[in-house]
Amino acid sequence: MKNWLFLSFLLASSLSVSPLFANEKSTLQQPQGFTIPRTEMVKISDGERPYELYIKLPKGYHQQKNQLRKYPVIYLTDAMYTFQVVSGATRYPMNINSIEQAIIVGISWEKGLRGDRSRVRDYTISVDTSWKKVTGGAERHSEFIAGKVIPLVEKRYRADATQRLYVGNSLGGLFGSYFLLHHPELFSGYVLGSPSFWWDKGLIFKHLSAVNQREISINSRIFIGIGELETNSGKGESNFDMTGDAKQFIKQLSPLMVSPEQLKLVVFDEANHQTAFPSSAIQGLYWLLKTEGK
Repeated sequence: MKNWLFLSFLLASSLSVSPLFANEKSTLQQPQGFTIPRTEMVKISDGERPYELYIKLPKGYHQQKNQLRKYPVIYLTDAMYTFQVVSGATRYPMNINSIEQAIIVGISWEKGLRGDRSRVRDYTISVDTSWKKVTGGAERHSEFIAGKVIPLVEKRYRADATQRLYVGNSLGGLFGSYFLLHHPELFSGYVLGSPSFWWDKGLIFKHLSAVNQREISINSRIFIGIGELETNSGKGESNFDMTGDAKQFIKQLSPLMVSPEQLKLVVFDEANHQTAFPSSAIQGLYWLLKTEGK
C-alpha cells in the first residue's frame, strides 16, 4: 500500500507544472513579431518591376489638431537597411521636437531579384561592362521616383512638397548626387552617406564639371558623411580614397551653391564603410530638420 502511494505521488509530480513555468512555456511557444509603430507598406511598380514603399507616419499624424498639418518627407533608398536605422535614430529627437516631425518613405529594391542586383542596376550612373551585374539604370530609377513614388506619396499623405529630403548610402549616395546634378529642383535637402564617387573611374566628376559649365544655381542643402577609414592610404580600409573624393566633390560643388552654408561635410572618426551610415543619417537629418531657431 505504501509503495502504491509513493508511486502515485511520483506520477503526479511528473505530470504537474507550476503556473509560473506553464505561462513561460506558453509564451515561448507563441512568439510575436515586432512591428515599427505607425508603419504601412504600399506596393508600386515601374513597368514590369515591382517595388514596395515602407511608410512611417509621424506621431500625432491622425490627431484632430493636426488634420491640416503637412509634413516634410524623408525618402530613403536601400530601404531594407536604411528604414530601420532612420526610424530608430529619429524617434527620440522627433519625440522631443528637437527636429521636425516627418514622414519616412523607404523605397525597396525590386521584389524578386536576388542579392544586390536591383541596387547595382538602379543606383549606378553608367553602364560598366566590367561588372557581371546589370548597371547604368540611374536615369530610369530617378524617373520612377520623380514620376511615380513622389506623386503617390504626395497624393496619399499630407506631404509638404517644399520639404523633400533624400537619404542614400554608398551607391545610394552616388545615386543621390546624380539626382542633385540632373534634377536639382526635386529635393530640398540631401544626406549622402559614404557616396561611391569612385564608380566608373570617378565619372560623377565629369557630370559635375558639365553642370559647372552651365552655371546653374543649386538651392538645396547637401550633407555628406564619410568615415575616416574610407580611404586607401594610411590606416584606411577601402580600395578607394572615398574620403578624398567626398572632399573634392564638396570643393567642386561649392561654386554652384546659392550659399556656402548649404553645404556640409563631416568625417567621422574611426568609422569605416560598414559603420559610418547611422552617424551620417542622424547627423545629416538633424542638420536639415532641427527646430532650433525656427
